[in-house]
Amino acid sequence: MTKEYYRNRVFQGDCVEVMQCLPSRSVDFVLTDPPYLVNYRPRSGHTVMNDNQSDWLTPSAAEMYRLLQSDGLCVSFYGWQAADLFIDAWRKAGFRIVGHLVFSKAYTASARFLSHRHECAYVLAKGSPALPEAPPADVIKWAYTGNRLHPTQKPVSVLSPLIEAFCPEGGVVLDPFCGSGSTLVAAQQCGRDYIGIELAKEHHKTSVDRLAA
Repeated sequence: MTKEYYRNRVFQGDCVEVMQCLPSRSVDFVLTDPPYLVNYRPRSGHTVMNDNQSDWLTPSAAEMYRLLQSDGLCVSFYGWQAADLFIDAWRKAGFRIVGHLVFSKAYTASARFLSHRHECAYVLAKGSPALPEAPPADVIKWAYTGNRLHPTQKPVSVLSPLIEAFCPEGGVVLDPFCGSGSTLVAAQQCGRDYIGIELAKEHHKTSVDRLAA
């Protein structure tokens, strides 16, 4: 594949299989929101594919690491209930944990022992990335999307500062679990190229339509 073939495209299919077809060290930053492994069941009744199994976790981390440029960064959301599984997969791939992000919400998403009012993500390093000129804060205010396009839709506004800080101008942002395409839209708005992968056909179409608009 040439760079022109895979840049600024959204692929539909299994992300591990798609990533295996891409050349090593071909992306500058990975920003992704994989299934949290919590068997998510919102009130809407919509579900997240592969949220009830973890067999994809280790191979997908290995492929993200392979595709990332030397001395690059990855930001991955995760489910805190399965933090040990995510951390183990990232470390097996070769990533180092270099930061942690909390996205604070002004509302309660759900409640059990605690009222859940945040999302979280780890900052992972391959090699020795340069420090950003303007490091983003490790606590970022959330913007509610209403989950209109996806059961766990992320707001573009909280993703853009991460892309601006961690991906060079003209670089390529990879999201192998792109859902409704928020990461890809943020990359586009920030003047970066993107590669998206989505398993569900309906969400793949949503991503393509958003980017075309």
